[in-house]
Amino acid sequence: MALDPLSLKLQALSDPTRRAILARLISGQATVNELAHPFQLSLPAISKHIKVLEVAGLITRTRHAQQRPCQLSAEGLREVDDWLNAYRATWEQRLDRLEAYLETLQEK
Repeated sequence: MALDPLSLKLQALSDPTRRAILARLISGQATVNELAHPFQLSLPAISKHIKVLEVAGLITRTRHAQQRPCQLSAEGLREVDDWLNAYRATWEQRLDRLEAYLETLQEK
């Protein structure tokens, strides 16, 4: 079954290694070797994680001579952020109502 783009992104984000790779890419582009350095994983394993992130649209890869550095994809991350913001707004409203209700209880 093919997943929709948001589901691919959320599935990619579910893995702590992939989240760590994204965290590293916040500071700028990096090669596979640079991304693999802090992990005790093989280069093929890191490459698989990178491929998942790339297919999900969370990172992009360019070609510079023999290297293919990775970088964050703002557009891919924006879709996840937009989806989360809708829920954030709902929960903030609910918490505001709960706070107001608790304040009325304390006044009584």
